[in-house]
Parts: sequence; structure tokens; C-alpha cells
Amino acid sequence: MQVPVSLINSLEGIDGFDRHAFEQTHANAEAITSIRINPAKPSRLFDGSLNELTPVPWSRYGYYLPQRPSFTFDPLFHAGCYYVQEASSMFLEKAFEKIPQQDGPLKVLDLSAAPGGKSTHIQSLLPEGSLLVSNEVIKSRSSILRDNIIRWGSANVMVTNNDPAHFQSLEGFFDVIVVDAPCSGSGLFRREPEAIIEWSENAVQLCSQRQQRILADVWPALREGGTLIYSTCSFSPEEDEAILDWMQEEWQVKGIALEVPEHSGIVTTLSKNGLPGYRFWPHKVKGEGFFLTMVEKQDGVQGFAGKLRKKPDSVTKAEQKLLEPWIDMTDMSTVRHQQTVYAWPSPLAADFSLLLEKMRVVYSGVRLGELMRDKLVPDHALALSGLLRPAVPAASLDKDAAILYLQRRDFTAETAGRGWQTVNFQGYPLGWINALPNRINNYYPRELRILKDSPNS
Repeated sequence: MQVPVSLINSLEGIDGFDRHAFEQTHANAEAITSIRINPAKPSRLFDGSLNELTPVPWSRYGYYLPQRPSFTFDPLFHAGCYYVQEASSMFLEKAFEKIPQQDGPLKVLDLSAAPGGKSTHIQSLLPEGSLLVSNEVIKSRSSILRDNIIRWGSANVMVTNNDPAHFQSLEGFFDVIVVDAPCSGSGLFRREPEAIIEWSENAVQLCSQRQQRILADVWPALREGGTLIYSTCSFSPEEDEAILDWMQEEWQVKGIALEVPEHSGIVTTLSKNGLPGYRFWPHKVKGEGFFLTMVEKQDGVQGFAGKLRKKPDSVTKAEQKLLEPWIDMTDMSTVRHQQTVYAWPSPLAADFSLLLEKMRVVYSGVRLGELMRDKLVPDHALALSGLLRPAVPAASLDKDAAILYLQRRDFTAETAGRGWQTVNFQGYPLGWINALPNRINNYYPRELRILKDSPNS
């Protein structure tokens, strides 16, 4: 792997940079695999316990794996029990530990959320009653984001597909905005060698300008006293510390210092104006190149002043009775779009309605299913949501049968009578089947099915 000489020369003199070690690390191209567990779905992973895995020092949920297994052929991956995520980016957790308003619910925007690593992480860190808006600008990537949010099993998330400037209509709405900015990608050379071809000094300058535009577009949506978390996968100061200085010149901001684990190898850096940032060098940490910083907004409005013009359609009392055998409706509100029914946390219903009115919404809350002929046809999202009543029938599958189910193939199982029921692996639902007298209908979503015949195919 040949790192561009112009990049290496541009990094000389930056705290923590060691030319020989940097070049050697990229030449070795060590493959590092890490996962982050879902605290809402604790399980035995890879036929072992978490005590046998090496923790990521800056995340209570992150672990390194000694080798990369076939995640595609692990039913617990499809059940949402863990997410495969690069270790350095899990440092986001240390930023959330420093958010001033940790005592109560937060309204959080993850601006560039696909494929979902940050959003699923944030969801696990938020105080009870919080709202998370997971936005993706590129429409084709928003469906991947939606699928990962559904797999994680979260009712307090709304997935949107909007440009950063669209959020200006929500002035002062958010307590926290996370901007993992599009960048020149030098921190990903080991994982994505093709990024080397696309890198250039000109690309760094263009990315820096683009990052400024994105931040300027979304800045009004952050309330006064709110927190902006900014990160890149670039080593270049033009995309990192220089952006901090630019923010301080444009707005009133205060830097927030984070706690760095001892002996972690993370380098604390300061911008020219003295604002703190945190850089991950691959020759110092077990992870890829990464930069993160956090500031408090000290100007703007203190909260959103707009009002909701129209409430979404709600289900009738008769329809509500059709839903009660499936989910516990305590603290949940139900809305419908045509025949499709969604469940929202009741304390967030007003905010969800407002966002539905102002944003391009891809997904919200938990999609329960379709109301057809006085019955609910349950949706895949309901099976993974954690909202199901214990009385809903479930069939337990071994690993071989679970893989056949995930491939949308025929399989045999001891079903829990006839009718709709989930299929579970190690106690966690994978999706739905409909057991008929002489066959089992597999309702795993066609677009999510495993296409390979085996891990080696």
C-alpha cells in the first residue's frame, strides 16, 4: 500500500505523527475487526462470552474480535444483537458522556447517518425519553440506514432523507447535532485502499469547503447551549483543527474537553485558537484514522418556537383493539398511513408529528403492519422491535434452520400451533412465519435475504 507522499509531507509536525511508524502500519495493512453489542439484546456471541473478547478502551459496548467471522451467516447479527463497527469511531461514546443535559431526554440529530453505525450507537447511549433523528442525504443509502435501525429495535428513532439546509426550518430544535462529515478519507486507507486513488491535496481543500457549508446549513437547528459533535476520517488539519477555528470565527462556541482513556494512544490536539480535538493515528491505536471534536453553541435561540399544523391520522378504537394482542400499548401512540400502522412513544408523538410535517421521512417509530380485513398482517419491524407481548407465539430454530429461514428457503421447525408467529434464535426474533396445516410460509423480507449458499460461496 503506497500512501501518497504529498499526504505524508503534509502531516509532518502534527502531534503524534511518526513518519516511519505511519508508513510501516499502512504497509502491514493489519485487518482489525470490532463489533459493538446491543445492550437491549444481550446474548452469547460467537459461541462464547464477552469476557473472552478484548474490550475497545473507549466504549463500554465495543469489542475486538481475534479474527473476522462470517457475519452474514450469524443469525444473531440479523437479530440486531450487535453491529460491526470500526473501533475508532466508537469514541463518539466519550463525547456523549460529556453532554451537559444528560439528566433528561435529548433531541439528537445524526446528520449523515448511513449506514447506521453512529445512530445505533447513539440510540444505546441516550437517556430515556430521548428522540433521535437519523438523517441521510443520499436517498439510496437511506434504505440501508432504515434497515439497520429496524434491526437494532428502537421505537424512538425517525429516519429522514434531507439536505442539511432543510433543517433550518427547525431552528433551535435539537439539543445535540452529530456531523460525521464527508471527507477526503485518508484515515480509511487501510480498510479501503481504493480511497488512495481518490485522495489529493485538491480533494482536501474541496472537502474542507464542503464541511463548512454543511455546518453552516445545519447550525441554526441547534439550540443555544446545545452541543455539536464533529468528526472526520481524515488526518488533514484543513478538515479537522482548521474547521474548529473556522467555527469559532463564524459563531460563538466553547470547546468541550473529553476524557481520554489512559494508554489508549489517542492524541489530544489543539486548534490554533486553543479548541480541543482528538486524533486517532493507526500506528498509535488499534483502529483506523479518525478525528473528533465537540463544542457548545453559545448563540442562537434557546428552543424551537414553531407549531404543528396538522396531526397525522390515528387508528380507530376498533383498530386499536386489533393491535392490543400484539403489543403492549402502554406509553405508545399509534398512527396510520393508508393501511400501514406505526407505533410511536407517546411522549414523542408531538415531535414525531412535527418532523413528519417538515421533513422527508423514510421511517418512524415501529412499523406494526398492515390492517387488512379486520386483521393485522405483522411487519418485520414489529418482530425485531422488543414491543411484542410475551404471549405472541414463537418457534425456536437451531442455527441450520435459522440460516435457511434467513435465505428465505424451506425449513422444518416445531411451530407454536398455527397462524402468525415469530421464529427465534437463542431467544431473539428473526422475523415472521405463518404456519398453515401442511406448510410454513416464510415471511422474511425478500430484500434482506442471504443470497449466498454458504460462507465460502
